[in-house]
Amino acid sequence: MDGAVLIAIAATIGNLLQGWDNATIAGAVIYIKREFKLQTQPTIEGLIVAMSLIGATIITTFSGPVSDRYGRRPMLILSSILYFVSGVVMLWSPNVYILLLARLIDGFGVGLAVTLIPVYISETSPPEIRGQLNTLPQFSGSGGMFLSYVMVFLMSLMVNPNWRVMLGVLSIPSLVYLVLTIFFLPESPRWLVSKGRMVEAKKVLQRLRGRDDVSGEMALLVEGLGVGADTSIEEYIIGPANEISDEQEQNGDKEQITLYGPEEGVSWVARPIKGQSILGSALGAVSRHGSSLERPSNIPLMDPLVTLFGSVHEKLPVTEMGSMRSTLFPNFGSMFSVAGPKTDQWDEETGHREGNDYVSDASGSDGEDNLQSPLLSRQATEMEAKDNVTPHAAPESAEAVGSMGIGGGWQLAWKWTEREGRDGIKEGGFKRIYLHQEGVPGSKRGSLVQVPGQEVGEENEFIQAAALVSQPALYSKELVDQHPVGPAMVHPLEAVAEGSVWADLLEPGVKQALIVGVGIQLLQQFSGINGVLYYTPQILEQAGVAVLLKNLGLSSDSSSILISSLTTLLMLPSIGVAMRLMDISGRRFLLLSTIPILICSLLVLIIANLVELGTVVHAVLSTISVIAYFCCFVMGFGPIPNILCAEIFPTRVRGVCIAICALVFWIGDIIVTYSLPVMLNSIGLAGVFGIYAIVCVIAFIFVFLKVPETKGMPLEVITEFFAVGAKQKLQAKQLPATNG
Repeated sequence: MDGAVLIAIAATIGNLLQGWDNATIAGAVIYIKREFKLQTQPTIEGLIVAMSLIGATIITTFSGPVSDRYGRRPMLILSSILYFVSGVVMLWSPNVYILLLARLIDGFGVGLAVTLIPVYISETSPPEIRGQLNTLPQFSGSGGMFLSYVMVFLMSLMVNPNWRVMLGVLSIPSLVYLVLTIFFLPESPRWLVSKGRMVEAKKVLQRLRGRDDVSGEMALLVEGLGVGADTSIEEYIIGPANEISDEQEQNGDKEQITLYGPEEGVSWVARPIKGQSILGSALGAVSRHGSSLERPSNIPLMDPLVTLFGSVHEKLPVTEMGSMRSTLFPNFGSMFSVAGPKTDQWDEETGHREGNDYVSDASGSDGEDNLQSPLLSRQATEMEAKDNVTPHAAPESAEAVGSMGIGGGWQLAWKWTEREGRDGIKEGGFKRIYLHQEGVPGSKRGSLVQVPGQEVGEENEFIQAAALVSQPALYSKELVDQHPVGPAMVHPLEAVAEGSVWADLLEPGVKQALIVGVGIQLLQQFSGINGVLYYTPQILEQAGVAVLLKNLGLSSDSSSILISSLTTLLMLPSIGVAMRLMDISGRRFLLLSTIPILICSLLVLIIANLVELGTVVHAVLSTISVIAYFCCFVMGFGPIPNILCAEIFPTRVRGVCIAICALVFWIGDIIVTYSLPVMLNSIGLAGVFGIYAIVCVIAFIFVFLKVPETKGMPLEVITEFFAVGAKQKLQAKQLPATNG
């Protein structure tokens, strides 16, 4: 995983530049006011700081759709260029209007970086460390602020501090970032797959994962092209092929998925359970051919999605947490199905299979950028070979088209099923399945598949696996009707091109994800971070820090800057703790653990400002509260909204949805920043902190009821859960009307 880590570190330099810029302008504005005599022009002074926010808001409106069309990497390159240009122009700035223009350009760079870097990291990181790597932007931003404050503090000790140099230094690290984005950062493999550039995507994945075999993740990225409109939850029993087959013959049930192990002659079979699903019980009764929402949750108003995601993590075996390879499913071969453990080989460039003639259904345009071989290929079973029939007229049966690990204990598999329709004509169906081992005790459940080389126990030979079943992203019913030799698949580029992206935003799962993303971004902005930052220098001054610094011979300006740098320094260890816990405890746990501390800190600040406690007591309580607030904010509410927003949307609409959430973020930032002085004059500091505390209470309730846990899950599985959960919520709402 070293490749993904290095790529994430390089990408987050964009966040370091954002933090650097925020801190630099906060220190430089003191000297800008003096040179341009802005003491009587507060509007211009405010615009100097605000132009960056305005620029970020404007560019965010376009960043998502443009990145979906042209890629994540070109947008990061553009961001570094904008950073560099703004730094050079600020270094020149002959008058305040040129400075305002430079700040606007800087805002464009900030907006692109803040919006797209979390998306880029999410799309390139393995599920097991995705949260940790996506906390890096918060760490880099705070680190950039600290380094910038140190630089500005040292320059403030000079006789005539030069604010142009303070701001212009930004061009140096931005030039480094430009070089890295051009020569080191690859394009997102998920974006490449969405454009049908399969060979490029495979090479990038091999570089990111440090191994040649990335077939499982490649197949996963292809499946992520859909928006999961027809997903259902099922339950499977997995056991030795001969035992499952004997039981199926007795029951007359032929539907199964064959899983081939790494050792020749060893295979297992996954058979769907008819009736109640263990995983589906989180949402209600789930049957083999459908699901309904009977009992959303034992907690009133809790979103069934929260319960569903929680049930997955409760059932996940502890031994599988943080492992790219499931110990239950060590390796079930390749994505191509055969009638035994032997697998046919494909030539990726020509699309021809060795030893047999077959025309690829997935072939796209000619050229090196397109993988000509079919992404999935079903071979005839022994029964079909004996009877010499086509798949369209095959007996009622199903088999795997491979199974492979996709991270977080999940396996990707496919099956082909044929059933007799009402008119007596057999109908074929191709299904994609995400399998996940149940970690709870159950009947006939145990350690079926162990580490290669170990024997399978004679007892407890069966295990239960939850499954998300849906139509593959590249499956074409129209092509199946033309009686192909194998499953009809379309090229990824054609699959993405179908339909309107804006129409996909109306899909129930996408709408549900937007509610979560927009809600948590808005609540983050109104939770009080800007107010506490504004008040911190005053609090630390009351605590005697300013007096101590003055006794050391520092000016008031230098003292103010040094206090801010010390405040920023306090954040870094807390962010480090959050990075460690993000993929262990989870996003939801961190939010629910830290928001109550934010509330308590704000309540203490309210009391300290309303009750006469004495100077020393007031200073001590205020200082402790501010430090606790900062530390807990950067552990939870600081990084997690961006992490969640980068995880919960399908690939084909991820850029657009992220842009919507980021737009809400910047608008909220502007509102809070410019309402703070007005609120201070009207309701006072205690009133402002009171409003922030109420918002934090609302945020806690929102997270508890609406925000699911996404740690360790592949992005494509997360979006499928949103799709199935939202669909079942709609079904639940329709049930009373139907019964009535």
